Amino acid sequence: MKLLFVGDVMLGRLVNETLKSMPPAYPWGNTLPVFRESDLRICNLECVLSDRGAPWSLTQKTFHFRSDAKNIESLKSPGFNVVSLANNHALDYEYEALIETARHLDRAEISHTGAGADFRQASQPALIQAGGLTVGFIAFTDSEPEWEATDRDPGVYHVPVDRNDERSRRLFDLVRKTKEQADIVIVSAHWGGNWGYQPEPGHVPFARLLVDSGADIVFGHSCHVFRGIEIYRERPILYGTGDFVNDYAVDEIERNDESFIFVVRTEGSRITGLTLYPTVVSHMQMRLAGPREAVVIADRMQRLCEKLGTESRWNEERRCLDIPVLKEEKAGKNEGESVG
Repeated sequence: MKLLFVGDVMLGRLVNETLKSMPPAYPWGNTLPVFRESDLRICNLECVLSDRGAPWSLTQKTFHFRSDAKNIESLKSPGFNVVSLANNHALDYEYEALIETARHLDRAEISHTGAGADFRQASQPALIQAGGLTVGFIAFTDSEPEWEATDRDPGVYHVPVDRNDERSRRLFDLVRKTKEQADIVIVSAHWGGNWGYQPEPGHVPFARLLVDSGADIVFGHSCHVFRGIEIYRERPILYGTGDFVNDYAVDEIERNDESFIFVVRTEGSRITGLTLYPTVVSHMQMRLAGPREAVVIADRMQRLCEKLGTESRWNEERRCLDIPVLKEEKAGKNEGESVG
């Protein structure tokens, strides 16, 4: 089975304006064949899909991301099966837009979690059937504490990245309980600051505790650039998957226009490896990186992975980066070559 992950998907502002005249599939460019080869497709939805609501005004906030409700068709184009709503834009247009977003996702049969009408809904794992297996999906964020869902109020599943916080202990318990129901458990973490190629110090022990609790994949995002991947107890930790689709200005040093499509391969419930396809976003559209671009992007990821003790090999023919997880896959290391 193949599980596909991409980082932040923001369909608001200029992307939204572009979709007024372009077809729903436009934001995904030439990446669609990669999506269609996978069994399960996952992203962090960095905007609301709604024609309602007013910009959040209860606390100071600079950016508000909303996409027209009709753009649910854009999420359907690559076949997304589940999205995280646990992020710092889930309530950009207040409660009404969040609830409408959930309604549109439900009608499109796209599972979601991480934000909702109350704490129970925001924290409830999504259980998805794929490849003959049950996949459990939990989504939390450490941002926007004032948006924390309660028993009475809508909001996000807010969990501080602090192992001693009661909310963190409850998250670890939730992972354990979800593992009893699912063959593969994914924990989506919208965490930390916007910049920096290295994992934040607190993220490493926290992610490992998630794995110790039963997570099979830790899916990190929020930072605008990608971060290295750690293989811990034969489980991949994606500390940061970067930006995918958006209209953001490009930083020339920390290249937030560059990222990957991350594909996790499994045999049954056992994770065997990852394949990373370098990507570049331009003109509100994602595309697979060209030959020279791909090598540069992959080389940066290889160096970041090396710092985390993770081996990788560049596949020149397929223009992708392969990361083995199981020891038996490492025997094939000589089949590829290093980029750098």
